[in-house]
Amino acid sequence: MSRSGLWAIGGGLLNIIMLLVLAPFLQGVSRKLTARIQSRQGPPLWQPYFDLLKLLGKEDIESGEAPAMQRFAAYLSLAIVLTVACLVPMGFSTRMDGIGDIILLIYLLTVSGVCTLLAGLAAGSTYSLVGISREMMTMISLEPLLVIALVTGAVHAHSLRLDNVLNGAVYARDAFPWSGLLMLIVMLLSFQAFAQRIPFDISEAETELMEGPLMEYSGPKLALFKYAQMAKLVVYAALFVAMFVPFGANLPFPLSWLLFWVKVVVMVILVTLVAATHARYRIDQAIRFFAGLIAVALGSLVLASYGY
Repeated sequence: MSRSGLWAIGGGLLNIIMLLVLAPFLQGVSRKLTARIQSRQGPPLWQPYFDLLKLLGKEDIESGEAPAMQRFAAYLSLAIVLTVACLVPMGFSTRMDGIGDIILLIYLLTVSGVCTLLAGLAAGSTYSLVGISREMMTMISLEPLLVIALVTGAVHAHSLRLDNVLNGAVYARDAFPWSGLLMLIVMLLSFQAFAQRIPFDISEAETELMEGPLMEYSGPKLALFKYAQMAKLVVYAALFVAMFVPFGANLPFPLSWLLFWVKVVVMVILVTLVAATHARYRIDQAIRFFAGLIAVALGSLVLASYGY
């Protein structure tokens, strides 16, 4: 195997390991910061690791008539997020981004959300069905924003390859274009929804639907879903940083890698601050909010097509 092939595999494995190790820690940081904002002591930073280990050590209880999809969705959800981690630059290029394009990335992120729908549908609980109906409406309204952001980057880069779109140069060659500025605002306003945090955690809404689509899950399968949710925050933060906040990406490897994780931590802190200071939206409020963002995003795409 060539050296470039080994570097591609090694880079992908490093991204996966860092994602698996740091995603629960960043969740612990989010919990601790939320507690401080609410004048509470909060759990220790390592609590998410303990929660995952506890769930993984429990008996996997399911009814004898549980469909195969209910078993498969939990594994597929985490596997897809880890696959995306191999394609998204996390402080350095993994060289796997050169074999993928934005269409593949869109499909993978969409299927990751579909796994939650399949999980809730397979459970058959009333709360699960209400949760997946909200999740479906949110996906239909939210996913176009990510598609438009990536397509706008592809228009500027004149390429669909991930290594061309997710390198920061798309929006910052000479000066930040108007289309890039609009998409930056749109993605900032919608990032909370991509991360599935308050005020857009409508499909789970613990105080209303008791975890919604995941209500019927326990033990190892619930741990896999929780792990996937923690990892999604890091993956979407990596996408945002690669597209809109690329400064420092050309530094030598250790510095660029550390700077990337500093920017991810900043994104997690911003998400936590918004979640701790806002009330949950109703589904109709969220859809109207996303509709307005889609209109602005489409305007950005039109500007990009004219080179602005």
